[in-house]
Amino acid sequence: MNEGLQTQYGSSYGADLASQQQRVLRNTYWLLALSMVPTVLGAWIGVSTGLIASMGMGASTILFFIGAFGLMFVIEKTKNSSTGVVALLAFTFFMGLMLSRLLIPVLGLRNGASLVMTAFGGTSLIFFAMASLATVIKRDLSSMGKFLLVGALILMVAGIANIFLQSSALMLTILVLVLAVFSALMLYDIKQIIDGGETNYITATLHLYLDAYNVFQSLLSLLGIFGGERD
Repeated sequence: MNEGLQTQYGSSYGADLASQQQRVLRNTYWLLALSMVPTVLGAWIGVSTGLIASMGMGASTILFFIGAFGLMFVIEKTKNSSTGVVALLAFTFFMGLMLSRLLIPVLGLRNGASLVMTAFGGTSLIFFAMASLATVIKRDLSSMGKFLLVGALILMVAGIANIFLQSSALMLTILVLVLAVFSALMLYDIKQIIDGGETNYITATLHLYLDAYNVFQSLLSLLGIFGGERD
């Protein structure tokens, strides 16, 4: 009888856990989709006003780090309340605003609008590929986390250094590696949700948003370099 109760309890617990993981994944996807609205709005305002583009590279980089890390700190502190959703949407608006610095020169190309749509489509394809892959991979990918995080930090430092070095070869290397590392991080973050390693959908959305944002930026930059049509 005790064995029967244990089996029943274990089955019930497993079902509840699976339900919770599905709920976190579903809420994450909905919030990620919603976050595109303030991102587009911020990008539109940034392109229309030229506010960020008019700032020097140094000033805009300082603004980016202060704004991005400040808002991420707020998100982390409020992730268990509805305020966390508001903070996340404010963060995505800010990131859209900062994205305008890249969008303005790309949109100045003859095929600029097409390149933006291609980068968006490519980012979507990578996201769906990583999401599909995460559902079929059975092995635990948690060991990838620290390795990928270190890689992302190294790339960030290299990107800051290249502001002063102005090396085209280094820039291309960084863009390709950003595309690879953040695509892998996308797979890792989705797998974490599926496996129950991440149970807060606001934090999960933030991670996936940053993955997609960096993949989009690197794709758009590469498309602008190799596929841009100048007058």
